[in-house]
Amino acid sequence: MQENLVIVESPAKAKTIEKFLGEGYHVTSCMGHIRDLEKKDFGIDLEKNYQPKYVVTPDKKKVVTELKKLAKDAETVWLASDEDREGEAIAWHLKEVLKLDPSRTKRIVFHEITKEAIQEAIKNPRVIDDNLVNAQQARRVLDRIVGFEVSPVLWKKVKPSLSAGRVQSVAVRLIVDREREIIKFKSESNYRVTGKFLVSDENGNTSELKAELSKRFSEKNEALEFLKKCQSAEFSVSDVTKKPTKRSPAMPFTTSTLQQEASRKLGFSVSQTMAVAQRLYEGGKITYMRTDSVNLSNTAINTAKQKILDLHGEDYLKIRKYQTKSKGAQEAHEAIRPTYMSNETVEGSNQERRLYELIWKRTIASQMADAKLEKTTVNISVSTATERFTATGEVLIFDGFLKVYMESTDDENGNSGPAQDIIPPLKANDALRMSEIIAMQRFSQKPPRFTEASLVKRLEELGIGRPSTYAPTITTIQNRNYVVKEDRPGTEREFDVITLDHDKISEKKKTEITGTEKSKLFPTDVGMVVTDFLMENFKQIMDFNFTASVEKDFDDIAEGEKVWNEMIDRFYKPFHEIVEDVLENSGRSKGERVLGTDPKTGKQVSVRIGRYGPVAQLGEASSETNEEKPQFASLRNGQHLETITLEDALDLFKLPRELGEYEDKKVTVNIGRFGPYVRHDNKFVSLGKENDPYTVELDKAIELIEAKREKDRKAIIKTFDEEPGLRVLNGRWGPYISFKKKNYKIPKKLKAEDLSLDDCKKIIEEAPAAKSGKRRKKK
Repeated sequence: MQENLVIVESPAKAKTIEKFLGEGYHVTSCMGHIRDLEKKDFGIDLEKNYQPKYVVTPDKKKVVTELKKLAKDAETVWLASDEDREGEAIAWHLKEVLKLDPSRTKRIVFHEITKEAIQEAIKNPRVIDDNLVNAQQARRVLDRIVGFEVSPVLWKKVKPSLSAGRVQSVAVRLIVDREREIIKFKSESNYRVTGKFLVSDENGNTSELKAELSKRFSEKNEALEFLKKCQSAEFSVSDVTKKPTKRSPAMPFTTSTLQQEASRKLGFSVSQTMAVAQRLYEGGKITYMRTDSVNLSNTAINTAKQKILDLHGEDYLKIRKYQTKSKGAQEAHEAIRPTYMSNETVEGSNQERRLYELIWKRTIASQMADAKLEKTTVNISVSTATERFTATGEVLIFDGFLKVYMESTDDENGNSGPAQDIIPPLKANDALRMSEIIAMQRFSQKPPRFTEASLVKRLEELGIGRPSTYAPTITTIQNRNYVVKEDRPGTEREFDVITLDHDKISEKKKTEITGTEKSKLFPTDVGMVVTDFLMENFKQIMDFNFTASVEKDFDDIAEGEKVWNEMIDRFYKPFHEIVEDVLENSGRSKGERVLGTDPKTGKQVSVRIGRYGPVAQLGEASSETNEEKPQFASLRNGQHLETITLEDALDLFKLPRELGEYEDKKVTVNIGRFGPYVRHDNKFVSLGKENDPYTVELDKAIELIEAKREKDRKAIIKTFDEEPGLRVLNGRWGPYISFKKKNYKIPKKLKAEDLSLDDCKKIIEEAPAAKSGKRRKKK
């Protein structure tokens, strides 16, 4: 009999822990959740207090069989899943499914995988915390109710295959609301005036002082008037102020702040950050990566202290105890930090090393001294005007924590660190010589679109979601095509520059690229239409305050202050009535917008969500008249239901375009379900993303046709005159046989080029029967 069986969530974690426990312990993994709610019949017994109906998921049946065998042969079973609610629920499911004897079952938790932490956990086992399990069950049940009740409404009223979710729908709303702010935004311009002044010291050395006018002019003529005044003006220092300032380090990482900083500094997506952090945690290199705590243990602080003293000395040390502001009964007791502060770097992939170093620097910096700076402000008066120029400079007196780490911001302009401009020695009434004054036209900025990281930050500010939910939520809304993450090019913009150089004023126009987007989240038309439908019919689940209050309810359940079934009941009964009412009484919503009338045909032009996405429609469907059916055309990339114009929509009906003839047969281009294509001799060739079907010419289309023919020729390895339908082809995964619309794998020991017709027939005869899919059976 095996003395001790330890069950963790992943093989990597099992491997690390087994090193620390030694003989007498067998460590295995359950590979995450082993069971979930049934997919059929709701998965919840509404008549029996919302009891969940759990089933072992098909992919875990083999794992469960193996675990049952191991548990039966073990003297003690240690459930060592993660320390948050999800981990507690996994431990409970294992106990239930494996039918573990409570007297031989122990629950242990640790937030770092080190020898000391594991041995300490073994010394202090506990029972499964039912409150934490109930909080997780409440979340799972509530999310299932919202998803299963609202999604069918969307299928019927908007478009098939759509889905809704308690947190995902609110996240999409944030992105849609921001997009509408941007659509409505009207940029306004003003003129920013900057000056360069020359300062001479007592030795005759000259230095330059840059300053900005305290006022911006809204009109060009105002800026021009000011520059004319400056032509004859004298400039002098009106006052100089010096003020000591300090900068403090950022707090240690939580899940949210790690996701934000890894996005800004390393360019990681939210899910990528969590995957890399998971590997670091399971390898025993960092503490648990799902936490909303900024607290550090005394051991961590002491080891950080020693490292700072060794590297930088006493002056750089300042011990800080951070307190977590959010209640967050779940998710843990410590910030994300290295398990061994003495390790500045770790072995592993490039991503693992970079993320680890970010965590190490942030943790060390949090225990370092403030940076000391001196801020100097110089006000410059203009003898011919009331406006004043202001020059500011910041000198770093003592770098402190900046020696190690500086936090980034969401809207970086290269100014994330302290300014290093040194102001020349000046005093009141010192005269200055003007070198140049420039009035440059600037424009107000539209609200910024969300990045994954800034969306996480906003969700956290609103109290929506918890550390374990940010990454899956952001992945889900992209997978469901409500939101796309992409780069978009900017547009060229002209702006005025008026320059006073000594006593001459000149004007010129310059151009700049504005509005470039990189890795930003954009709502799709489907996302916008679904959001509008949910806002109109399900205000409660789309309300930020409601979604945040639900999170607080989960926290209260985790604390044992609320009963989970009662919380679900208070939500479900009125919510279900709303669902029934919407199904019964609300109309269909396709986001339809009438743009106007086609001047050629007099037919109505509109846009809406179609079966395969947003479409323009020319004409109206009518069963009572003999009019021809409406024409449809898919919207192009970058076109949206809310902003497309009548002219843009009419352009869409210029397809299919006839380009000319090739080999005495017509060549046309069009857009189909799978994108734009060329059609020739009843064969179809993809146009690809780089070619526009509205502008592509015949020469390019012929080039694509010939390239496709060449590719097809290379794909044919062998054909047989006696059996023309049988061919040996070269495919993406290697050679194969194609016969009667079915494909057959060629055994590795045979060479495709050497196959005879008899060999091919034998392979076809001996091929295993195709598995019949469940989906086909249902039909």
